[in-house]
Amino acid sequence: MSRNAKINTVLLLLVAALAVLPLALGLGDHKKEPFAGADAEAETAITEIKPDYKPWFSPLYEPPSGEIESALFALQAALGAGVLAYYFGLHRGRRQGAERARAAGDGDGGRVSAGDAADGAPSGAATERS
Repeated sequence: MSRNAKINTVLLLLVAALAVLPLALGLGDHKKEPFAGADAEAETAITEIKPDYKPWFSPLYEPPSGEIESALFALQAALGAGVLAYYFGLHRGRRQGAERARAAGDGDGGRVSAGDAADGAPSGAATERS
């Protein structure tokens, strides 16, 4: 097993443990809503400490139910993950393309195959390096 495979396995086990351990250990069993968000917990704590507290502002949009709020939050997280994945994939692809172009340029006298070139030349054609 390669080093990367071992690291990935350990990371997957840690993520699984983070998901399963709170449920298995019964964390939050004494609460009405055991896995409520941090905003709800903060609101409860504030109203217990100072019951006459008035918020500085109100939300622009208040979803009609908790399920819709959760769905919107999940959609927001998915969009953010998609943007990050696109950015990192694009960055890695450009880096690998540059490495391939450099390697191809060193190995065949300065010529780069179209598949490795970043200029979009037709497939099968070779271009001279400038």
